[in-house]
Amino acid sequence: MTQDQLVELVKRSLYEVAPDLEAEPLDPKRSFNEQFEFDSMDFLKFITGLHQATGLALPEKDYPHLVSLELAVAYLSEKLPS
Repeated sequence: MTQDQLVELVKRSLYEVAPDLEAEPLDPKRSFNEQFEFDSMDFLKFITGLHQATGLALPEKDYPHLVSLELAVAYLSEKLPS
């Protein structure tokens, strides 16, 4: 997947959890929690969406790598086959 495709995949998973965020600016470096007041349930739904979209196992130990757009894209680009 290209970087642009990964960005769109992460955004799509994010907006499935909170569709009202689509109109909000998204700072790729800031955590979703800081930007949108994501709670733990929102984050778990986001992780589930990423898992369903990619088929990747996303272990809890890797959650810190998925807290922002920038980190999630970097993590997925490393884990997904080119």
